[in-house]
Amino acid sequence: METIDAIYQRRAVKHYDPHHEMPEAEIKKLFEVAIQSPTSFNMQNWRFVVVRDEALRKEIRANGNNQAQMTDASILIVMTADLLAWKKDPARYFKDAPKEVADLLVNWMGPFYESREWQQRDEAMRSIGIASQTIMLAAKAMGYDSCPMIGFDQEAVAKLINLPEDHIIGMMISVGKATQPARPKPGQLPLDEVLIHDKFA
Repeated sequence: METIDAIYQRRAVKHYDPHHEMPEAEIKKLFEVAIQSPTSFNMQNWRFVVVRDEALRKEIRANGNNQAQMTDASILIVMTADLLAWKKDPARYFKDAPKEVADLLVNWMGPFYESREWQQRDEAMRSIGIASQTIMLAAKAMGYDSCPMIGFDQEAVAKLINLPEDHIIGMMISVGKATQPARPKPGQLPLDEVLIHDKFA
């Protein structure tokens, strides 16, 4: 599927075949694509929690407004990020870069994030957002549907997945085979309302 077609066809699907199992090779492929998503300083701070355990998914659903896609989709992904990835052996993010480039960027990372918790959180959410869209478009191109979700008790889900204290949850994504099409798009704002040329009036 062409990228632009995947963008237009991707929808938030709520109804999935609960009996469909996504092959391991396709799950691996999905995440091999996901890790191509860009991150600041190439720190690759996303951490993808793939939940397939039925009992755990039922508990997540109980803390997620009883959204059926949390248990019925082939996989459930909790999109998380490491808030402190910037200081965890950052040289490894530039292992294939020229030494002078790697040294420069590693030395920039600390001052950019140190003692700036808002920046660490914003960076985590940016990375999660970009990777989430990559996953949903890749899933569509692979013949699957998906649904991004924020309607859940984040503290409860964090406990259920044993989220480290220095990590944050951004959203969840269900991926699987749809049993019903999504509702028609409710309406896009006109382009001239959202596209600003050079600066706001």
